[in-house]
Amino acid sequence: MTGITPQRIAQIEARFAELQAMMASGDLDSDKFVSVSKEYAEIEPVAEAAAQVKSLRDEQQGLAEMMASDDAEMKAMAADEVDGVKKALAAAEHALALQLLPKDSADERPAMLEIRAGTGGDEAALFAGDLYRMYTRYAEEQGWKVEMISANASEVGGFKEVVANIQGKGVFAKLKFESGVHRVQRVPETESGGRIHTSAATVAVLPEPEEVDIKIRSEDLRIDTYRASGAGGQHVNKTDSAIRITHLPTGLVVQCQDGKSQHKNKAQAMKVLAARLYEQERDAVQSEEAEARKSMVGSGDRSERIRTYNYPQGRVTDHRINLTLHKLPEIIEGTALGELIDALIAEDEASRLANLDG
Repeated sequence: MTGITPQRIAQIEARFAELQAMMASGDLDSDKFVSVSKEYAEIEPVAEAAAQVKSLRDEQQGLAEMMASDDAEMKAMAADEVDGVKKALAAAEHALALQLLPKDSADERPAMLEIRAGTGGDEAALFAGDLYRMYTRYAEEQGWKVEMISANASEVGGFKEVVANIQGKGVFAKLKFESGVHRVQRVPETESGGRIHTSAATVAVLPEPEEVDIKIRSEDLRIDTYRASGAGGQHVNKTDSAIRITHLPTGLVVQCQDGKSQHKNKAQAMKVLAARLYEQERDAVQSEEAEARKSMVGSGDRSERIRTYNYPQGRVTDHRINLTLHKLPEIIEGTALGELIDALIAEDEASRLANLDG
C-alpha cells in the first residue's frame, strides 16, 4: 500500500483547521458558507482518520524507544503492546488510504433504477419483478425511499419494464455495481416437465443529476400525451394523462403513465430523461478512463452478464469477482443482498488502491 507521509497528514490537518476557523469566524456570505460547509463535511472523516494514524504512529515510536531501553520491565511492557499497535496502525492506514481515494461525485446522489425483462419471455418478466422487489426491500433496510416512476406490467405478473426513483444518502455508491445483465436459472411454474429454463433481465442504475449538471432546453423536446393503458381502473383509461417525451438531439424517449395527473407524469418523465442524459455525459467523460473502469468489478456495461441466480442449487454467483453465496432465498428477499454489495465495493476499493500503488 502507498505510504501516507507525515507531510500529507500535516496538509490534511492544516486544511481542516483552516476550514474550522473560517466557519467559526462569522465572516462568510451565504454562498461561501455553503461551499465551506460542504468541504468541511467531506474532509472531516479524512481528518479523523489522519489523526488516528498520527496517534498510532506516535505510539509505535514510543514503544520502539521503550524496547530499546535497558530497563527489562519497560521492555516487557512494550513487548505486550507492540503487536496490537502494529495491527491497529495497519488498519488505520488502510482506512485513511480509502478516504484519500478519488471520489465519484455521484456517489452520494439518489438514483434511477431501471429493470427490463430480457430473453426468456414471461419467465424473464417474472424475474424482473423479483429483482424489483429485491431492490425495494434492500432500499427499505437502508432507510431509503422508493417511488415507482413507470411500469409496463406483464400479464402473468412481474414487469416487462419498470423504472423507480430511489432517494436517500449514498444510493448510487451502493447500487452502481448492480448495472448489467442478471441471469436466472429455475423451473418456471408453467413448466410441467420440470426442465430448468434460463432467463435474463437487464438492470441500469443511473445517478440523479442536480439541476446544475444538466440543462434541458424546451425547444429540444417533443412532448406527446396519450391515453394510459393497463390495469388501474376507469381513470387510467379515460384521460390522456400518459406522457411521452422525446429528446430530439439524442433521440432518447421517456414515457410515464403511472401518475393520475398529466403534470405529475411529465415531471417524473423529465427526471428520468435528466438522469439518462447525465449518464451519457458521465460515460463520455469517463471513456478516456476505460481501463480504470474495467476493474475487478466490471465496466458497468449494461450488456455485461454480471450475476447468476441458480434456484435448483440455491446459489447466487457474481461473475465479476467470482463470489458464490449459497443464500439465494435471503438475497432475493433483499436481506442478504448487502453481503454481495459490500463485497463488490471492497473489491473495487482494493483494485483502486492497487492501481495507486502501481
